Amino acid sequence: MHDIFVLYNRPKDPEAFDRHYISTHVPLVRELPLLQDFTWGKVAADAPDAHYLVARLSYASKADADNSLASVAGRASVQDLENFAQAGAMVLNVPRERQE
Repeated sequence: MHDIFVLYNRPKDPEAFDRHYISTHVPLVRELPLLQDFTWGKVAADAPDAHYLVARLSYASKADADNSLASVAGRASVQDLENFAQAGAMVLNVPRERQE
């Protein structure tokens, strides 16, 4: 398994960010091919210097993640970041480790 975590910095206008993220960006992400799971949530408000929102995209493999992001839907979702994530975002590629 392979996860991509997207850590969004705190926006200047949280309401506008939320509106665009929920109505536009989430539907784009849900169109990604090979995506096995997509979850997201806001960081606790009592941590004002922390990231604002964290998203996790899960794939069977890194190759699937790479192919997904290289697709038409993947390129559209990445291009959409400039429409709402002006404060920036950090993307982490994390292969899952198995403990047996």
